[in-house]
Amino acid sequence: MSGSLDPVDWLDRVVGGGTERLVAARHHRRLAKLGQSGALHPTGTGLWAVEGSTEPRAGNALEVLIDGAEALLRMAEALSGAQSSVHIAGWHLEPDFALVRGEPPHTLLEILTELAERVDVRVLLWAGPPVPVFRPHRSSVQKIQKQLTTGTRIHCALDGRERTMHCHHEKLVIIDGHTAFVGGIDLTTLDSDRFDGNAHPPREHAGWHDVATMLNGPAVTDVAGHFRARWQEVAEEALPQPEVPAPAGGLDVHVVRTVPEHTYEFAPHGDFSILESYVRALSGAQRFIYLENQFLWSTEIANILDEKLRNPPCDEFRIVLLLPAKPDNGKDTTRGQLGRLIESDDGGHRLLAATIRSGIGVAAQNCYVHAKVGIVDDRWLTVGSANLNAHSLFSDTEMNVVSCDPELARNTRLRLWSEHLELPMDQISGDPTAVIDEHWIPIAAAELTRHDAGEPAVHRLMRLPAVSRRSARLKGPMRGLFVDG
Repeated sequence: MSGSLDPVDWLDRVVGGGTERLVAARHHRRLAKLGQSGALHPTGTGLWAVEGSTEPRAGNALEVLIDGAEALLRMAEALSGAQSSVHIAGWHLEPDFALVRGEPPHTLLEILTELAERVDVRVLLWAGPPVPVFRPHRSSVQKIQKQLTTGTRIHCALDGRERTMHCHHEKLVIIDGHTAFVGGIDLTTLDSDRFDGNAHPPREHAGWHDVATMLNGPAVTDVAGHFRARWQEVAEEALPQPEVPAPAGGLDVHVVRTVPEHTYEFAPHGDFSILESYVRALSGAQRFIYLENQFLWSTEIANILDEKLRNPPCDEFRIVLLLPAKPDNGKDTTRGQLGRLIESDDGGHRLLAATIRSGIGVAAQNCYVHAKVGIVDDRWLTVGSANLNAHSLFSDTEMNVVSCDPELARNTRLRLWSEHLELPMDQISGDPTAVIDEHWIPIAAAELTRHDAGEPAVHRLMRLPAVSRRSARLKGPMRGLFVDG
């Protein structure tokens, strides 16, 4: 036992580390039994996942839509041009959610009702938990189903085929089988209104940072095919096989998923290609890792980040994590993992965990980071619905898109960094390590100091405080051990 640790600290480390090893071993046994060990231990050095049920497709256009004000407007514009079908799959939505703000606002129910008079409209929602331990409750989802279908031609099915304590978490909008929106934005105000702009001004509800994508081209087939497969099993209605759209751009795009085993007949052994995609990219990182996510619980992801900090690929290697200051659950778990990573960094200044606020001064308030974005070395980009926890990587249904196009990855990073650093893109377009050292770290550290001193904020970015004791990390591993399976 180290002389710098008291007995409680030492016990926390032993128990926390031991629990995480049990979680990792259990996940390994689970995937090995399914013949999918490659998702956790990929072979080869390529960035594309190979264990899933889809492959990368060429000829696509992929637009990254940052924050709800941009994404929801583009979604409404695309919906207005629908010619044959609109298919929506979500964790939750509200019929009175306004896609278009103004006087009067255009609600989702109004838009879908009008569309259903001329095209097929199908909505597939998670049915809610079997016991009302968390929202949305099944009774409220059933009420939403009735609202959507009463007096309209909208078809709505509720999917209750989830693993215990898990959900259907993907967020998909598919139009005519040719355009798909894939990302993290739910069409709801549950917890807070998703319609927020890049400036994140203070408002009545908590600020909300989120990211989605608009996809056109052959890869839309995989999004549409996934919806079709789920709908056919849940609604027991046959749908035609989606046609492969014509090329729409020059990007290779891979649609990756989490589908837990024994949930659907179309994927009896599951699909864990989101996990494999992250493991491949993070393990191969050489210069930097940038992650925006709602959670950081996953033992597998934390282990990779830990190893990168202990044995950095180069002196310039950096990791930046953008997380919510107050996640809706798991705060201690995420902070505990951060404590572990800070300890591994050991004063190397390679790691920054930060959050953002809405507004500055005395009016500054938390801005909830709900985005699920990964960028590695400006050569790998993923955006989708998957959080970095065992739920999303093993046991909830999820969908992400992946691109290995350097220009798209870099441009997306610069747009996000410009928003969070409140600087023009041309001012942060240089070496990523220099930008992190010269802007990210000083700004975030100064704001945490001001926050701790009770002083008004002068910038929206702030370093996250962390804990180092393992006891605060046990909630996540215990979920993985006894719930995630």
